[in-house]
Amino acid sequence: MKKPYYIALILIFIFSSCDFFVPGKTTPAEKGWKEQLTDELPLLGHRNWVLVVDKAFPAQTAGGIKVINTGESLQDVLQFTLQKIDRSLHVKPIVYTDKELGFITPVLVPLINDYKKELQKTLKGIEPLTLLHDSVFVKIDQASRLFKIIVLKTEETIPYSSVFLQFDCRYWSAENEKALRELMKK
Repeated sequence: MKKPYYIALILIFIFSSCDFFVPGKTTPAEKGWKEQLTDELPLLGHRNWVLVVDKAFPAQTAGGIKVINTGESLQDVLQFTLQKIDRSLHVKPIVYTDKELGFITPVLVPLINDYKKELQKTLKGIEPLTLLHDSVFVKIDQASRLFKIIVLKTEETIPYSSVFLQFDCRYWSAENEKALRELMKK
């Protein structure tokens, strides 16, 4: 007689303490992309990457790559990301864009000039280096074997609009590194 009573109590206890998964439900434990980036940034250093990419940028399978779907515009995500990096004491970005972006005209993509103007404004004087789109994948593949890469996927649908941020050390310049290596040769 007591056995079913105890089983019922145990089942009630178990089910009342569980938070069942409901598709599409966001639990309080899940963090938004801004919080995730803020948490990750102090852990990243020179040779890590943050990619702010368009909607069609492919998901990568390398273990060192973490993809975060932002659900926001590329410009907003890039602006927030650059502000966070700018406030850091340890890293600064080397900015890359796809070389193909410079060849896209309004005939091909009607809003391209607006996008390019907005990008220049967001970059605030930083002149990005350009790489052929396929070269980006080579660099990312090589880097992801040893270093973490954060991919911030946006809602942007302009082709070749992704911006790639490779981290460099903020407090140690290339000139300092070169001088150090010369001293070590002596």
